[in-house]
Amino acid sequence: MRIALIHVGQETNDFNPSPTTLRDYQSFGIHEGEEVVNRFRGLGQIGGYIEAVEQSGQPVETVPIIRGWAVAGGRIDRESYEFFDHKIRAGLAAAGPLDGVALQLHGACASEDTDDVEGAQLQACRDVLGPDIPIVLGLDHHANITRKMVALATAIVGHRTQPHDPFDTGRIGAEVLLKILFQGVRPTTAWRKLPLLSHQEQFLTSRAPMKTWFDRARAMEADPRVVQASNYPMQPWLDVDEGGWSTIVVTDNDPALAESLADELADLAWSLRAEFQKKDALAIDDAVRMADAADKGLVVLSDTGDTVFGGAAGDSNLILESMLRLGIRGRALVPLIAPETVARLVQAGEGATVTLPVGGNVATAFFQPIEVTGTVRHIALQGKVNLKQHHQDEIDMGRTVVFDVGPVTLLVSELRGVAGNLPDVYRSFGVEPRD
Repeated sequence: MRIALIHVGQETNDFNPSPTTLRDYQSFGIHEGEEVVNRFRGLGQIGGYIEAVEQSGQPVETVPIIRGWAVAGGRIDRESYEFFDHKIRAGLAAAGPLDGVALQLHGACASEDTDDVEGAQLQACRDVLGPDIPIVLGLDHHANITRKMVALATAIVGHRTQPHDPFDTGRIGAEVLLKILFQGVRPTTAWRKLPLLSHQEQFLTSRAPMKTWFDRARAMEADPRVVQASNYPMQPWLDVDEGGWSTIVVTDNDPALAESLADELADLAWSLRAEFQKKDALAIDDAVRMADAADKGLVVLSDTGDTVFGGAAGDSNLILESMLRLGIRGRALVPLIAPETVARLVQAGEGATVTLPVGGNVATAFFQPIEVTGTVRHIALQGKVNLKQHHQDEIDMGRTVVFDVGPVTLLVSELRGVAGNLPDVYRSFGVEPRD
């Protein structure tokens, strides 16, 4: 059996006015052909797919087409959309006879021309392969499931946990595809769309209410007639016509069971809707005071209004402004994505004392620049960062500057990369988070 492998992903945030471009994909690496398998063995959805195929012992030839990933951000521009549309179509056309497709996307990607990029990419596959080749679609569970996705995919699987486990999703998707190809499973899909959105404070699957919903899906999968049950609490920053939460149940040729279980999962989510809306967040000044008063150890403040892994611009200066205004005693690290600021600091040079406005340079509807004075500690003209415990081992932050402003160390980067979310980023530029 010959299976095509495609992995293209981006999560769109419509509150971020800065478009996602091919440069953003390139910062994570765009790979084609055998390089896809060689580079991502053991990593992310591709790694999970590879492990499942190899452990199955089945005679499978994987035909890797393309891997392109960009961190969440504004809508992808026309060039990026057309680039991947061409690569998918041309790659499948050149692949020769295929028996199936492992299609790994995100599910909440929009472009400047369409709300449903994943539906369009599925259509590209069908245009080349026709209606009968099995396509198993692997998604982030923050996906926005659309009518087109359900109509064109043979089966859909999603992440089972937050924090995400893409490796697990790749493995599950491959196992479902192998059951279709080698065991004669005939997938029947039922799905429900919920008129529901929520902030992400209750999104962790390790605790109720999200745990309650996801645990019920896992219990359903204990029934051998159920191929997959997956829930999709769509991320709340996507402004599209079909937006909302979804749930999907795939059975082995048992439509009545699929419909019944999909109803049950939808009803359960709806019954918990008030719990999903509960907020635990603190006012920024209160959080800064509590962190500064901590006896020891590292305190992490998460700015939920500027969540870069959810596609925000990364130019919020609200925590920075609070720290400076309140006169914190402890040391602090604040990441900032600000290409114009980087350019000015690079021009000033290491050791220079600079006064300039920072933050609020992209999402101007939400943040305004504040003026600060600081010292340029370090300039990195190459922003490559090696990563551990991530779905890939290297990213590019672009030119990056370490800028000390009183008790605060700013890590200012040109590119989004993984922002300030992983310790490896700071260490790559000479800053130890433990300090």
